[in-house]
Amino acid sequence: MEASALKKVRSKLVTPLGIPPPSSRSFSRPGGMGKKKDYTPVHWSRYFTSCEKVIVNEDGDSFQVYRRGSSGPVLVLLHGGGFSALSWALFAECIEGLISCQVLAMDMRGHGDTKTCNDQNLSSETQAEDVVSVVKHIFGSDPPPVVLIGHSMGGAIAVHAAATEQLPTIAGLIVIDVVEGTAMEALASMQSFLRSRPKHFHSLDQAIEWSVRSGQIRNGDSARVSMPGQLTSDVTGECAACEVSATPTVLSQSGFISHAVTALKHGECINEDDEQEKGETPHAFPVEPTFSPPSATDKTGYGWRIDLTKTEHQWPGWFHGLSATFLAIPVAKLLLLAGIDRLDRELTIGQMQGYYNLFFVRTRAFPSQHSDVLRDFPGVLRSHSRFVPCHRRCHAATVTRLFYLLCLWIRLQRQHFLL
Repeated sequence: MEASALKKVRSKLVTPLGIPPPSSRSFSRPGGMGKKKDYTPVHWSRYFTSCEKVIVNEDGDSFQVYRRGSSGPVLVLLHGGGFSALSWALFAECIEGLISCQVLAMDMRGHGDTKTCNDQNLSSETQAEDVVSVVKHIFGSDPPPVVLIGHSMGGAIAVHAAATEQLPTIAGLIVIDVVEGTAMEALASMQSFLRSRPKHFHSLDQAIEWSVRSGQIRNGDSARVSMPGQLTSDVTGECAACEVSATPTVLSQSGFISHAVTALKHGECINEDDEQEKGETPHAFPVEPTFSPPSATDKTGYGWRIDLTKTEHQWPGWFHGLSATFLAIPVAKLLLLAGIDRLDRELTIGQMQGYYNLFFVRTRAFPSQHSDVLRDFPGVLRSHSRFVPCHRRCHAATVTRLFYLLCLWIRLQRQHFLL
């Protein structure tokens, strides 16, 4: 009876694979008026120092890689399904000046500006091999210490890549908001969400505006740089991120915000409820903004880079056996979740036995605004220093600070991820 009740509660809390339904909340400033927001796209060079295409085999499979930093541990950032490496842009900008590290964010197969001979092959084995191949082609057979960081689909692939044991210098594994049990239960709702999205946009500005107004990406600065990476041009067939001008762009005032850092006691979670009440709320907007579809003669619009509906048969493979695989990987591991209810039985037991560190937050906004996961995560790693990779070449203080900054990125991003 207790297990049945828990299952019902979980089904209400969990959104399919990290995909939020359209927001049912409307926000308004006092007086009903708000400052006009800027929805013009921003070039990747605002956040990364370089990008390159890494060709990994004789078939000519090339992976778009964005980089920042030139020394220290390598943070390999893996995005969620339907998104791109540019989803990590804000994190890349703020971290490099605070710790000595290298940031490597890659467009996964079938996403962004990555081009392969089979973009529809998104199996966990293939994508894990892609990650390993990219790291080896950039750094050789003996790369610096590597920390794999992934969200949702990217988190699952990070686990599978670490499990291949082909990265000898792997120093840590961070998985954000993906658990085998709850993910498998949510697969049935995936198709309905994908069908609910607009199929086409007149312009990049319109696409960015939709992503912010619909609540898919709550941070405007993140939407301006990351949304083009999720679309392709009807004219060229190329990733829309290639069309964004590199002219300097003045960012809106919703960028980096510093917060006081206070250490948390062991086992304490972060309550985000007060921030929504005390902070400034966004300006009023319709729950589901309507956009007129392009006419039959309109050839200047943008569509989604990947049709995830055609990859449905591969979704279970991302998550099947994920908990056991995660627990068995012999490196320091961290799991970031929006709430304790997301844990399945295997991970619950593993956490009690000390196989990995777990951080979570309690928030009313989740799951309808589940990108607010760990919105304020100040100083928590100062109180959980036991999550430090045992790899001799990866300095403990660097990694501890990294995890604090990663959670700060989630607060900055306020972004929903597909899969």
